[in-house]
Amino acid sequence: VQLQASGGGLAQAGGSLRLSCAISGRSYNSRFMGWFRQAPGREREFVATIKWSGGNLYYADSVKGRFTISRDNAKTTLYLQMNSLKTEDTAVYYCASSARGILSSASSSGAYDTWGQGTLVTVSS
Repeated sequence: VQLQASGGGLAQAGGSLRLSCAISGRSYNSRFMGWFRQAPGREREFVATIKWSGGNLYYADSVKGRFTISRDNAKTTLYLQMNSLKTEDTAVYYCASSARGILSSASSSGAYDTWGQGTLVTVSS
């Protein structure tokens, strides 16, 4: 399976962006998918995750109430709607998928086995 992230770009503080992650390749059973981000000079951090069969959504405290993770019904695309953007949201955003992980560990990058290439989000003041 391959993951292709897109939708990054330049936004002003208070603005919005929508990231997409296209899923392609051989049949793949994902337990959950998520978004992570990595700012310059910082470690990769958890943003949000969604149980692929539906229902469970989890967010980092830093984005709760501003970001929304979702997927399409065909389960071919993962989304991250980002509203009320802040300058501290500037980072490269990565989508990731887990076929064997435990949902309770979904905030850890180690729970994911497949990663997209990342898309840059820059928020200006």
